[in-house]
Amino acid sequence: MKLPVAMALRLYNTLSQQVEEFSPAHDNLVRMYTCGPTVYDFAHIGNFRTFVFIDLLRRWLRISGFQLDHVMNITDVDDKIIRNASAQGKSLDEYTEIYTKAFLDDCAKLRLEAPEHRVAATKHINDMVAAIERLGAGEHTYASDGSVYFRISTFPQYGKLSHNDFSGNIAGARVDVDTYEKADARDFALWKAPKEGEPFWESPLGPGRPGWHIECSVMAIKYLGETLDIHAGGVDLIFPHHENEIAQSEALTGRPFSRFWVHSEFLLVEGQKMSKSLGNYFTLRDILEKHHYQPEVVRYLLASVPYRKQLNFTFDGLKSAATAIDRLRNFKLRLDTEQFPEGVNEQLSSRTTRACRAFHDGMHDDLNTAEALAAVFEYIRDVNSAMDSKEFRVGNVPGAVELLSLFDSVFDVLSPAPSSGTLLDSEVESLIAERTAAKKARNFQLADQIREQLLDRGIILEDTKSGVRWKRK
Repeated sequence: MKLPVAMALRLYNTLSQQVEEFSPAHDNLVRMYTCGPTVYDFAHIGNFRTFVFIDLLRRWLRISGFQLDHVMNITDVDDKIIRNASAQGKSLDEYTEIYTKAFLDDCAKLRLEAPEHRVAATKHINDMVAAIERLGAGEHTYASDGSVYFRISTFPQYGKLSHNDFSGNIAGARVDVDTYEKADARDFALWKAPKEGEPFWESPLGPGRPGWHIECSVMAIKYLGETLDIHAGGVDLIFPHHENEIAQSEALTGRPFSRFWVHSEFLLVEGQKMSKSLGNYFTLRDILEKHHYQPEVVRYLLASVPYRKQLNFTFDGLKSAATAIDRLRNFKLRLDTEQFPEGVNEQLSSRTTRACRAFHDGMHDDLNTAEALAAVFEYIRDVNSAMDSKEFRVGNVPGAVELLSLFDSVFDVLSPAPSSGTLLDSEVESLIAERTAAKKARNFQLADQIREQLLDRGIILEDTKSGVRWKRK
């Protein structure tokens, strides 16, 4: 279904505080940098709200006809990592390898596409040292107690991303920790002298390690050039991390660091900020293993709310997401298995075209996933009614399949996750529902295949007048 583009892709730019039409600066290639995980623990669902948004963004950029050169960093040295590795008697590499692998495993479960480059901070120490030396030559730094700091007074535009007025900051005040929340400016560490017992690298700057902020700037410029098309992450990174990235990067190159800054909003849990002390802190593993939800259900929920709105993560929301996926899969099953009258219903063909257009327009409008999903589900409602009344024809199937394919190229939830080991009760019930739908469509071959699949996994079915009963061997 070839549709003329009715509107260009528009994205909200935190830098300008405006929704702007997006296109790459050069050729058709989008140079995009996104902040990846700090691998000191398992990533939580708030982290994955951002990573799912980034996955939707890169998928839609590609569907919109752009090519991608996407870099995501892995922060494998910072205060928390050093503290936790030391407490466990592990080297940095030993400690971070555990959580890097866990992060990649979780990404695979959530069907997140791999960026073109996934880069670790500790593999680029020499590049960071060289950048700090260049900043020093430009008189943007000073040394104190073995550490090197960026002097923010040398960058008059400091605050242009967070839109804070830092004109009254205290000259010479500085901060040594990697993260801070105060809404006032502080000179920040580019190179941190080691404390006793901490790992360090020898360098012309003295022994030490890079600060968090310089890591992203150096790796972004190394792989993507001096000016990016898009820099993305969560709103929690706007200040100080992204503000500091701009200051040091633009002081280093004299050029704008990124044309677009795109940030996803916070995730709440049951209306509250996620916190271990509140008992509402969940990793993806908690949701999958302790609460027995499939990863595509989590993906759907995280994707369903537009990225610039806060997402309230609830277990009722997960149940609704599972129900929505069942509706999608049942509709696909009808398309795949039912026998429709010959011919084409032109009104339904026009309805399919309108649904496809509405999906495109929703996604082009700053990735408005709620509008895109509404377009698909309203279409499914109308077409299910047409199927029931025998108005849907064989010639309407390809258009409906193409719309579902477009939907799934972004949301990627139609295919069930592969199971390993014992089937969960919810998985059994889902397969029984698929078998029942297949029998209703008189696709007895598929129904028998599902029965055999369940039997192979230790599930015995019994068809009764009141419905299907099942038990484990």
